[in-house]
Amino acid sequence: MLALSPRAVERLLTYQPAWPVPKIFRLTSGGKLNEGVFRGETINTPSLLCAEDALDGLRWAESIGGLPALMARSEASFAAVAAWVAQSDWADFLAEEPATRSCTSICLKIIAPWFTALDAAGQVAAIKQFAALLENEGVAYDIAGHRDAPPGLRIWAGATVDPDNVRALLPWLDWAFVHIGAEYASQAVE
Repeated sequence: MLALSPRAVERLLTYQPAWPVPKIFRLTSGGKLNEGVFRGETINTPSLLCAEDALDGLRWAESIGGLPALMARSEASFAAVAAWVAQSDWADFLAEEPATRSCTSICLKIIAPWFTALDAAGQVAAIKQFAALLENEGVAYDIAGHRDAPPGLRIWAGATVDPDNVRALLPWLDWAFVHIGAEYASQAVE
């Protein structure tokens, strides 16, 4: 929903930004308020390919058992990561309260002493190296945590990811940790 005060409408009609505004955000046209936006007119025509892709995804979801099957896939992936974290001496969940952990965007932190001893910039650099190592091996892509989150790892375990693939990732995390940890340990000795 979009609601504008008379003052906001006046500002839209009189202010011209110095930068280009994407079409989807333009609320004026020809010096007048685009009132069609407020009546539900389409701002931009969605791609039919996108619509078909969404329909294909829904057909796939239905074919594997619908919402219960989708939820089961995510929960199975989360359970695999949780079991791995329970035995790990270097990784833990970023969310300390179990009730706040996501089973789709699983966020981990590194608790190894060499990592926690690094300053924030060093931790970010180590996570970038960790993610790059996995990407170079073709194992995981975009696994570094969100840029606004504490330095860590983020595993996408949504329903479109096969839980077996998440299970296959876990030994690779240990492998990457050993490689990165050995590099940082050798730097500390020097």
